[in-house]
Formats: sequence, C-alpha cells, structure tokens
Amino acid sequence: MQAKSEGKPEQNISLAEVQIRYLAQQGAQIVCLQELFGTRYFCDTEDHLHFRLAEPVPGPTTARLQTLAEALDVVIIASLFEERAPGLYHNTVAVIDADGTYLGKYRKTHIPDDPGFYEKFYFAPGDTGYRVFKTRFACIGVLICWDQWFPEAARITALKGAEILFYPTAIGWDISETSREVNQEQYEAWQTIQRSHAIANGVYAVAVNRTGTEAGTRFWGGSFVANPFGTVLYQASHDAPETQVVEIDLSLNGKYRETWPFLRDRRIDTYQPIMNRFIDKEL
Repeated sequence: MQAKSEGKPEQNISLAEVQIRYLAQQGAQIVCLQELFGTRYFCDTEDHLHFRLAEPVPGPTTARLQTLAEALDVVIIASLFEERAPGLYHNTVAVIDADGTYLGKYRKTHIPDDPGFYEKFYFAPGDTGYRVFKTRFACIGVLICWDQWFPEAARITALKGAEILFYPTAIGWDISETSREVNQEQYEAWQTIQRSHAIANGVYAVAVNRTGTEAGTRFWGGSFVANPFGTVLYQASHDAPETQVVEIDLSLNGKYRETWPFLRDRRIDTYQPIMNRFIDKEL
C-alpha cells in the first residue's frame, strides 16, 4: 500500500485502515504498509520532540490492527516507531496473522545516517536477528528499507525459510536534484538490488515505498512486486498513492530453485572472509 503521509498519526492510521479494508475486499491476503506508516518521515531532522511519536510494540496501534486483521482475515505487516524503554527506540515491523494473532516483531538492522535520513539519531540497531513469520498464507520475511541494500540480510532470511521478502520503505529523491538521469539511476539501482535478492534466493520480493514530498525529499514511490527470477509483476507510479492486489504463485519458488540451483551450489566452506569488514590484504 503506497501512500502519502499526513501530519497527524491518527489520519495516517485511519487511512491505512480504510485501504486495508479495500484491499481485503479485492481479495488481498497479506497487506504490507510502508515504513513508519503512522507518521510523516520525521528523520529528516534531529529533534527530540519526535521521540514522543514512539509507542510500545505490541501496543495501541498493533492492538488496533489485530482487531482489523481478524475481522478481515488478512495478514498485516506494520512498520512502527518502537519505544522499547525510555531513551531506547527502534524502527520496528510488527507482523499480525489473519486471525489477529500478533506473531512478533523485526527490528531494523541497518540504520542509515545521511542528509535527510538521520536515523541513527532516533533508532538503535535492531537486535532481533533476521526473522521469518509463518502466517496463514505464506512464510514471510520482513526487512526494512536500508536493509534492502545488503544481500546478506536477504540471504539469511531466505535460508530461514522465507517464501516472500517484504521491504517496507521510505526512500526518495533530494528535491534539489534536478537531473532526471541521476534520479532514474537511483531508482533503478534501488529496484535492481531487490530484484537481485529475489533471483539469488528464489523468492518473491515486495517493496512498499511511500510517495509525496516531505521536507527536502520527494519520496519516489515505485513500489513493486518481483517474482523469484526478478520479473516485475507490478510497479506503482512515482507520484501518487496506490493500492494494488498482486497474485503470486508460491510454487514458482521451487520451480526456479530447481532450474537455477544457486542454493545447491553455494560453497559455504569458502565464505568465511565475508565476516571481515574489509579484506585489506590478499594472500
């Protein structure tokens, strides 16, 4: 569900509820909301007042979504600003099963710190490890935004049994960047890296970004679904809210893995060097 965020959390949560109901009526079984869907993207500045936007997970918003998930018989993936303890906060996704059961949370592992994306000011690095959630309809893995650039995160989540990788996201263009070529290159890199995760792991990849202009960023939307060989089944526009049901066939995971047996041919005995931050000298 690709949306524009309003100023007040209640507006955003109410809008999400309306759109989840609409998607359920269209046959959706799993609904993924964008990163930090309940608020505007507040990480463009370092402001202590924004910590008041955080809440426990599970907490009031998850309880509200649990009631909705049970009523509609849908799985809900909800990205929230988690207050773990006073002074300790995370960028967190809650996963709610179709019967309203809270299945657990994943805390964002990779935390960026760039102009307009000062997330290290707000979020401690996640310590849940990479997780999968066995929902009624599929075994899913959830990673969050900046995690999408790291193939290790996708690989580990897939090795744990994920059939679909979901990426709630908030990413966009600097409004001062006027070059269409630069902007297009950035978007294509973002999409390509996630399609590559689908291919390398033989799973579906679903990226759900926000749209609209907030502070100095024009969020580029472009949410998409890719099959286990990277084919884009659906891509949203860059500049408008969109809700879309995309049918996927989980049997294709096995088909592509059998035809392109990357998991079979992994040489795990040779991968120890990846545990280094950088390899300064070759033997």
